[in-house]
Amino acid sequence: MFSRFKSVALATTALAFVSGAAMAQEAADSATTPETEEMSDLRAFHESLLVLDSHLDTPALLVQPGFDITQRYSTDEDYSQVDLPRMKEGGLDGGFWVIYSPQGPLTTKAYQTIRDTALLRALSIHEMVAGHPDEFELALNSEDAERIHEDGKRIVYISIENSYPLGEDISMLDTFYKLGVRMVGPVHFRNNQFADSATDIAGPQWDGLSPLGEELVKRANELGMIVDASHAHDMVFDDLMELSKTPIILSHSGSKAIYDHPRNIDDERLKQLAESGGLIQVNSYGGYVRELANNPERSEALRALYAEMDSGGPKTAEAYQAMLAKRREVDEKYPPATATFEEFLEHLLHILEIAGPEHVGLGADWDGGGGVAGMEDVSDLPLITYRLLDEGYTEEDLANIWGLNLVRLLKAAEDYAASLKEAPPVEETETE
Repeated sequence: MFSRFKSVALATTALAFVSGAAMAQEAADSATTPETEEMSDLRAFHESLLVLDSHLDTPALLVQPGFDITQRYSTDEDYSQVDLPRMKEGGLDGGFWVIYSPQGPLTTKAYQTIRDTALLRALSIHEMVAGHPDEFELALNSEDAERIHEDGKRIVYISIENSYPLGEDISMLDTFYKLGVRMVGPVHFRNNQFADSATDIAGPQWDGLSPLGEELVKRANELGMIVDASHAHDMVFDDLMELSKTPIILSHSGSKAIYDHPRNIDDERLKQLAESGGLIQVNSYGGYVRELANNPERSEALRALYAEMDSGGPKTAEAYQAMLAKRREVDEKYPPATATFEEFLEHLLHILEIAGPEHVGLGADWDGGGGVAGMEDVSDLPLITYRLLDEGYTEEDLANIWGLNLVRLLKAAEDYAASLKEAPPVEETETE
């Protein structure tokens, strides 16, 4: 079916700057050209795959007034990258929808406040599924992904980015497990009660995981959750590799060999991850793809806007639209710097070379700052398939990269948890 890839590959660079939807329309408008059948075959192959992304920050939009996941939005106008129409255009079958909570002080009062934020974010995901049962379905185990895909619905796994809302009560992880959470990352931009962050300007506090963080990993293993090392300090990665009873994930990270940023992983650790059976999902956040020009005026303008949102945020759809208008004003006055699709591919191709296609996937950080010039939203995902086929990766490789690796990792976590329940109790023996 794909013996004609090379003729299509000549246009790969140009295709990198056209959305998947636009390519489909172009193919429809050029039905007499020799490449139409080839493009149709490529598109059909992409759509046949189980396509999952391990880090969808879209729940941050689900809680905004007036946002409707079934409507098509615009990256330029609405700063949205994931909705049902564009998921269908890009062949995105779903993935891990993120419960993210901003971090505050390490105090009991702050933990209690932010816990409510995390619970509300979890409920927003459940409300999306309940409100559109013909389009979305909650996935609770590894077997659910293929079944939901075959039913033509979008797959909704849930993850926690930043365990800060758990406070110092590890049993809260059980609560979130019951809400459907199947992946957990201990830390975000700053050190917290569980672990050191890769990006805390104060430097490491714990030299890896804290004692409480070690308890978190143990309980996550017992529940059958995937443990996520993205955003964590390298020393946390090392601790997780030693302590976790199941292979870990980097749910949205890049290559330090391509761009030496603390959020990215070096080749030696990448090899260790692959050898252990772990998985890295490649990020498209521009600031981690390459060094971007600093614009202090833009940073200050956005800081003021975000402070306004954090002080309560828009309460109505009209207020939310007014907030978006202010953001567009900032972008017009101070245009954002961004990385390109080719620069993103440098990370992906290097990571594939080092780790191998059985240990790589995609976690582009959609709706959380991800996206690059030429791949602005999820409708553009077929571009990755086309390019990897052009680079010589096989149909089996693509199936693994897009979804099967992630499903296998969850299966490994489930199997370990199940083994604990099946293991016979250790009998005590009397000694003289």
